[in-house]
Parts: sequence; structure tokens; C-alpha cells
Amino acid sequence: MLFEFFAPRLRAFVSKPGADRSVIEDVVQETFVNIWRKAHLYDPEKASASTWIYTVARNARIDFLRKAVRPAVDLTDPVLAVDPIQNPQQQLSQAEEGVRLQRALASLPDKQREVLKLAFFADLAHAEIAKELKLPLGTVKSRIRLALGRMRMEFGEDES
Repeated sequence: MLFEFFAPRLRAFVSKPGADRSVIEDVVQETFVNIWRKAHLYDPEKASASTWIYTVARNARIDFLRKAVRPAVDLTDPVLAVDPIQNPQQQLSQAEEGVRLQRALASLPDKQREVLKLAFFADLAHAEIAKELKLPLGTVKSRIRLALGRMRMEFGEDES
């Protein structure tokens, strides 16, 4: 009885001029499936049954439209490219660099290591680090500069 009464009304409610008939039927069908699944959520003190049913229909239509306007996946997008497989020599070299970096970080004074970790690993801005550590901004900047200078020396890079 519910279907016989509301189906024609919901078809009119969800249809737009020029809308495909099959789309309208899909939305109405999905509405009734949702009504069946979510019947336990209906609260007669909040709204009448028809108001709740039309709300379910409106949400089903919105969900259907969202799915319909999703762009197709661009398989040429560089984000989807698979990273090339590294050869064992590259993997070993990268692992050695990681160990050197850990050693260089460990050799820094605690105060410099702390600001460097917050800046590069926690991705905080200098002002945020200053606020978190309750330090002047200039102190944070100079500690980062000193730490990076020590790291460059550790890796044999020129500070220029």
C-alpha cells in the first residue's frame, strides 16, 4: 500500500524536465529500499511519515546525482603512476642514506634536534614551533639554521 500510494508521487518529486525515465525509476527504487532499511529511524514526533519519505527520496536523488557527475578516472594522471622498482643497489644506497641521516640527527644538540623534528617531521611553521616551545621566533629560526648547518657538514655539503 505504501508503494502504491507514494511511488507515483515520488516519481513526480524526483523527476526533472528531460530526466531519463530509468534514472527516475532507479531513484524511486532506491528510496523504497532506504525506507525499508531505515524504518527504525523514523520518529513520528519529529515529522510526519510523508515528510520523512520525501526527505529519504530527496537524499536518494542527491546521492544518485553525485554518483552521476563524478569525472572519469584519467589513467594518464601522474598521481596514478606506479613508482619504478628500484634495483638492489639503489635500495641499499637509500638505506645507507637513511642510517646516515639518523646518526646525524642523533648527533645534534637536543634543542636543535627538537626544532628540526617539529619543522620537518611534524611539518610545523616556525611561528607554531615558537608558540609550542614557548621560545622567541628568532631563537627557533637560529636553532633550525644551526641544525641544518651541522647536517650539511655531516653529509659533506657546502653551506653556500
